[in-house]
Amino acid sequence: MTLTPQHCAINTATLGYKEPIDRVIDQIARHGFGAIAPWRREVEGGDVAAIGRQIRDAGLAVSGYCRSTAIPAETAAARRAQLEENRRALADAATLGAACFVIVAGGLAGGSRDLADARAQVEEGLGHLLVEARSLGVPVAIEPLHPMYAADRCCVNTLAQALDLCARLDPDNAGGIGVALDAYHVWWDPDLSAGIRRAGRERRLLAFHICDWLVPTADLLMDRGMMGDGVIDLGELRRNVEATDFTGFAEIEIFSNRWWSTASDETLRVCVDRLRSL
Repeated sequence: MTLTPQHCAINTATLGYKEPIDRVIDQIARHGFGAIAPWRREVEGGDVAAIGRQIRDAGLAVSGYCRSTAIPAETAAARRAQLEENRRALADAATLGAACFVIVAGGLAGGSRDLADARAQVEEGLGHLLVEARSLGVPVAIEPLHPMYAADRCCVNTLAQALDLCARLDPDNAGGIGVALDAYHVWWDPDLSAGIRRAGRERRLLAFHICDWLVPTADLLMDRGMMGDGVIDLGELRRNVEATDFTGFAEIEIFSNRWWSTASDETLRVCVDRLRSL
């Protein structure tokens, strides 16, 4: 089946935060996409309920809300403050009608070299946040990031690790927690296919993000590729995801100096073209 824009979401990071969220919503809807995934920087401080209404009135779903405040911190007081930030963001996700709240867990606490402690803090923090997630009806989606980010952005680095964390926090599979699968971060993993099958069996797959890995890569954060410009076998990845009976949107998320300097309408036009041609 051809992947049409209606089956896809645009993560607003793809457009580089150049324009206010009300204009971005209209642009994404005009190009025929089925959903949007906004970022907190575009929503917080505004009328969240009004933003949610505009999204719905434009005929869009909200595939996810990005993203959590880092969980590990140097002190108990800082951890409590960060938990409260995440609780407020989770409430905003519910107001927007988001399918999930994306967790980018954070790396080492400041001044620390203790990766095991950072991961323990993530598990404890998610345990607290899971209670809120179930109450609000918005699951948290742990997004494993490429190991190059373990120190500063995310100490959850493989799909298996994220699924193990879900299993410990939700052993009865009562819901409220799962994973966000981002092609950029997981494509290299030799156990990826098995992990996707496991995510399907355990009903943990909440989000699917697509972009490409360029060779050479000029910047490990800001040089993601448009689909088809790199080396990821996105067709095979999509087939593996669809085999799990995943019914969510394929969410285009591209951090890129090139695409951020391109007019948003042109970026969206190219996204549509690549979905039809790949």
